[in-house]
Amino acid sequence: MDSLQLFTRQTKAISTARRSLLVIESIPGIRYNEIVDVQLGTGETRIGQVIEVGKETTVVQVFGGVSEVDLLNSRVRYKGETLKLPVSGDIMGRLFDGSGNPIDGGPPIVADTYLDINGVPANPASRMPPAEFIETGISAIDGLNVLVRGQKLPIFSGSGLPHNKIAAQILRQASLKGKSEEFAIVFGAIGVSYDDAGYCISNLEETGALSRTVAFINTASSPVIERLSTPRLALTAAEYLAWEHDMHVLVILTDITNYCDALRELAAMRGEIPSRRGYPGYMYTDLASLYERAGRISGKEGSVTIIPILTMPDDDITHPIADLTGYITEGQIVLSRALERKRIYPPIDVFLSLSRMMKEGIGEGNTREDHNNVFMQSYAVYAEGNYLREISTVIGSEALSDRDRVYLSASDRFEEEFISQAENNRRTVEETLELAWNIFSMLPREDLKLIQEEYIKKYLPEAPENRVTTETG
Repeated sequence: MDSLQLFTRQTKAISTARRSLLVIESIPGIRYNEIVDVQLGTGETRIGQVIEVGKETTVVQVFGGVSEVDLLNSRVRYKGETLKLPVSGDIMGRLFDGSGNPIDGGPPIVADTYLDINGVPANPASRMPPAEFIETGISAIDGLNVLVRGQKLPIFSGSGLPHNKIAAQILRQASLKGKSEEFAIVFGAIGVSYDDAGYCISNLEETGALSRTVAFINTASSPVIERLSTPRLALTAAEYLAWEHDMHVLVILTDITNYCDALRELAAMRGEIPSRRGYPGYMYTDLASLYERAGRISGKEGSVTIIPILTMPDDDITHPIADLTGYITEGQIVLSRALERKRIYPPIDVFLSLSRMMKEGIGEGNTREDHNNVFMQSYAVYAEGNYLREISTVIGSEALSDRDRVYLSASDRFEEEFISQAENNRRTVEETLELAWNIFSMLPREDLKLIQEEYIKKYLPEAPENRVTTETG
């Protein structure tokens, strides 16, 4: 009798259905994010998630929509648990949807355990600062905006820019330099087209990188609620591999803009008062709950590094999504439409991009002793060349000195040889640094003021015929 009463208390009729939301009579003890079974009149059962708890009613978001719900004959049964991901070592090399179900034709995961997708907050005292170099094989990142273990470094893109190509290239090429530790990649696609999802997966299969990857794919035609669960599923898998299997995990999430748009859509359905540009006021906290799952934990060998990718509406870097992401993360890689028009790939804007953890991951023992000096001198050379290019449009190139023309040439070479890189060309960090030194060899030696003399003697190629002195300038 007691179990019957418990079942009756946990099963409720549906009072209202609107779009993908169900409004149900509330019961004591119901929790936010709890998973429910929606039993349709046809006998079909769908999964839903509690997204609002009130004194009299509870609002449930249904995975898959509620257009077929019969209010008279359908019921909602509370399960008393949150959405959990079955995990084991077998998740490596597998593809899942935004609900955690396999979509690669393989068998269901035989779980070692089930983990709450919302994660368990790490004790701040146990957190270790991000450190140690991750080699992406892309010069504009490895040379100027270094990614380190435990960091969260977003890519700010725009509509039509090749962020998916860059993501696929990082998926293929990323590795730990000079280390023997296990390295894994978790890929979360949020509200992407079938073409974009297929492009990334086919790249992984063709290069053999799929065996070290776990992928969660939520397409644009999938339910909105799955946009919110997909990144959490990906991060849960990453935490499992990092903390239980001592692996270093790189998580790539694309597109965070689709995630935030889903937040806004659900907030509008619930009648919440909107904040900036219609997004809910808690979007900062929500994004932080994702990004802050990156890090390194004292006593654990593994690490979780996150690269979120977001497309800025109208290329507006002050848009709330980009703005809030910039506050939470440790820098950003910004793609440039101007470089894209010049057919430079990857079109990474050197001046707007920044990695605040760079100094923790470069230098002797990580990359090379001269890396920081090369980084500073590269910025100086490229900045002066760009300035002179702007000046020459006003005064004419004829008014430039010989020295100015050398810097213009060096700036052009920097774009064409250093930033520009074939999609299938993987450069080591040593090759990246040598490219920069080759460009420095064009300049007057006395202009290399940001590089220590010992490094100039050791690494600067001898090319006296290409150099000019201050006197000739």
